[in-house]
Amino acid sequence: MTMTFSAKAVEDAEPILSGEEMYRLGLAASTGAETGEFDLVTAHKWFNLAAMQGNLEARAYRAELANEMSAEEVAEAQRQAREYLATHRSRLHS
Repeated sequence: MTMTFSAKAVEDAEPILSGEEMYRLGLAASTGAETGEFDLVTAHKWFNLAAMQGNLEARAYRAELANEMSAEEVAEAQRQAREYLATHRSRLHS
């Protein structure tokens, strides 16, 4: 069996992130490290995904953020995490 990939497909492919990388993305979003503006929804999403990968610190930060967020914001973060899993699940478990 031969598999071929176009250079464009390889360039456009998203990297598979580790739990530690997801945790770091959550930290960056929660502190505004990249833009100077924090994004609690995005931070919660990344902490949630990192916690699912077994990162205990991410679990603690996710709980802390949830106390500062509205129910709608938490629901949006969870929706985004589910969306990420739907598009990456097979690659996460490969």
